Parts: sequence; structure tokens; C-alpha cells
Amino acid sequence: MVEVEIVGLPKAGADHAAGAGRAAGAQLPSPREVRRLARSAAHCADIGAGHLAIEFVDEQRIAKLNREHRGMDTATDVLSFPVDGGEPIDARLAREIGDVVICAERCRDVREAIVHGVLHLVGFDHEIDEGQMLATQRAILQPPAK
Repeated sequence: MVEVEIVGLPKAGADHAAGAGRAAGAQLPSPREVRRLARSAAHCADIGAGHLAIEFVDEQRIAKLNREHRGMDTATDVLSFPVDGGEPIDARLAREIGDVVICAERCRDVREAIVHGVLHLVGFDHEIDEGQMLATQRAILQPPAK
């Protein structure tokens, strides 16, 4: 199983300054939902075991990370830092997948940011593929049929 560590997730419905920037109606997922979304995204790359972390940070922290790691001096919604993603590895073996950093204030949809970040961790790249990553993202976020 993919272990999902969650750091800094504000409580859903909490009245805090960070939430003010999110689009109207944007809601924070529960820890259970965060784990479900992350595992679903990892499963798309046939990763059945390992560890990843999802950290929720403020705009100053994500801007600093974006500047240090991408040379972009601005806040963004999500950053991914893969660890074992670049090397071929048996997908059944536990691995350190990496870290996703999310700034909820910058997200239109926090659920989408979770999936997007984890897909990047496991090797998807919408900048060079032919739409596979975004199609996979949409499929994961699709509400279950009733």
C-alpha cells in the first residue's frame, strides 16, 4: 500500500486567513480523501507500495520553494519533488515516491492539486505528453457513478 503522510492540512471549514484566497466554494478535503486521491494517482503508474508526503503551506513558503527549485519568483498552487521517480523500479517494491507541496490559497481546486502533484511524482508530465496526464487527472477526479 502507498503510505500518504499529510502535513499542515488546515481543518475543513476552519476560519483562517489562508482560506480567504481560495475560490468561492473551494473546500479542503478530509485527510481520508487526501489519501484516497493520492493513492489513486500513484496507482495510475502501477505503484502499489511506497511513501509520499503531501504538505500544505502558505504563499510565502511555496514562493520560496518555487524560487529555489524552479527559478520562478512567485507563489504557485502545487509543486512536486520526486525522489525515486526517475529510475526504473519494480512497481511492487516499496519506494520513496516524493513530496507534494500545496498552497491552498492559490488553488482553484485542492483535490485537483493533490492529484496533479502526485501524477507528476510518478512520472506524468503534461508539458511533453499528448494529453495523457490531464486525461488521467480528469478520470481520477470524476465523481463515482451512482
